[in-house]
Amino acid sequence: MTRAQLFDAIRPFAPDRRFLPSHIQTIDALADAFKIPRAVAGARVTSETGKALIKEFEGVELRAYPDPATGGDPWTAGVGHTGPDVRKGMTVTQAMADAWLAADLRKFEAGVSSLAPVTTQEQFDAMVSLAFNIGLGNFGSSTLLRKHIAGDYAGAADQFAVWNKAAGKVMAGLTRRRAAEAALYRTVA
Repeated sequence: MTRAQLFDAIRPFAPDRRFLPSHIQTIDALADAFKIPRAVAGARVTSETGKALIKEFEGVELRAYPDPATGGDPWTAGVGHTGPDVRKGMTVTQAMADAWLAADLRKFEAGVSSLAPVTTQEQFDAMVSLAFNIGLGNFGSSTLLRKHIAGDYAGAADQFAVWNKAAGKVMAGLTRRRAAEAALYRTVA
């Protein structure tokens, strides 16, 4: 059994079929006790460099805040975590923020691994950071991904800059983030 299968087997018993951070921590501890691997063979995980990049630009916010582009939904807390479990006025603990980040990373790592199975670690980290911010749907339909798959790595790296807008407005923070992601993507180990 993989860890993903364990989570899928337990999900029907979770309230509204969603896991709270405490659920994730408990299931992960149980999986660790039974030596169920964190990732299936061949699946990639974000390096410490990739995680640091995401944390640098997402920040760690223990009080929910509105989307900077809209001033409202979606509300965000922790390390860039959004969803129905984040509401206006909510505060979270560092443990919740860490659990959300771990769960969110697993989702984006799995998505990027399946969409772009051939990458260097640096390319993978950069694409996980991008997908974490723009969503797997946008990442999956992006020119960046098409160029990467085609082996046009220079063209793919140039495409990070395209994703610097929110609600149609160029955002300075997104411009800096995309430059950092592109630089990481271009890194030759």
